[in-house]
Amino acid sequence: MKSKVIRKQHNSKLCFICGVKNQFGLDTRFYETEDKSLVAIFQPKEEHQSYPGRLHGGIASAILDETIGRAIRILYEEEVWGVTLELKTKYLKPIPLNSPLKIVARITNDSSRFFEGTGELKLATGEVAVTAEGKYLKLPIEKISDFNAEEAEWKILTEKTDPDEIEL
Repeated sequence: MKSKVIRKQHNSKLCFICGVKNQFGLDTRFYETEDKSLVAIFQPKEEHQSYPGRLHGGIASAILDETIGRAIRILYEEEVWGVTLELKTKYLKPIPLNSPLKIVARITNDSSRFFEGTGELKLATGEVAVTAEGKYLKLPIEKISDFNAEEAEWKILTEKTDPDEIEL
């Protein structure tokens, strides 16, 4: 099923998941879709392996955590930030390197202080390799870190390769 992209989310300078200037990071792009999913797209490199040719499971868990945690932004006009309280992952298939991967995350429960969501890491074939469920605490950014948007280069990057719609 294809879904129309309605908005792209921010990237930063050094974040391991979304940092565009982190030479060891995943350089991930995040797209909000019309069905209220958040889709992350990235391609792991040799630096991200555990067994030769395979993505490290901790990195798979990290990108699922980031994508589920960011999915809450779809529901709010203002910035909402989440701190991970629980994350449960289930590994179903080995994940190859140097191949495009996609994470699809959705919010399943939202209350005043907490939210919950699910995510799937999909291989280029569309097969699900890892699933995750998470619970997050909502906090303002100033209670999480000394965040400076300008210093972190927190911005939306418009690129020629940005899709208009994404296969979920």
